[in-house]
Amino acid sequence: MTGILQEMKTSISHQEIVDFLHEESELLDEWKLVEWADLFSEDGTYLVPPLGNPDADPATSIFYINDDRTRLEERAKRLLKKEAHVEYPHSTTVRNIHNIRIKQQEGNVIHVRCNFSTYRTKREVLDCFVGVNDYRLVVKDQRIVIQEKKVTLKLDSLRPHGKISLIL
Repeated sequence: MTGILQEMKTSISHQEIVDFLHEESELLDEWKLVEWADLFSEDGTYLVPPLGNPDADPATSIFYINDDRTRLEERAKRLLKKEAHVEYPHSTTVRNIHNIRIKQQEGNVIHVRCNFSTYRTKREVLDCFVGVNDYRLVVKDQRIVIQEKKVTLKLDSLRPHGKISLIL
């Protein structure tokens, strides 16, 4: 067991983090977006930086997604409506997360990184998004919540994918 895992054993186990991330993926694949938004802390953020610039500053760069908790909830509710033409009917998705690593713990904040692949089928077209998720997780009221999720796409471009119309 690594030093980081030994230090964390009293607060949260690696398996609990793995289970939490699998639950998050399942909620997204089942289009339970309101429940997914509830995984975020009140000050939670969801970020998708521009391609090729994962360390961009949201204050000075245009992000694909830069949501606080309120915008995140609005995005989730909007994507569930029929008026969200780009995602109605909903895409079929399968998310895979792998190489889940605990990178650091600072007090009650746990930094987790994992690779992901999100497969989407829509109108007989299969798209694949790949990248890295960086999480800042905290335990509040004996439950894991996301304080920040940053999705770094490892793609040269969004073509032929086009728009990111779903939550990665």
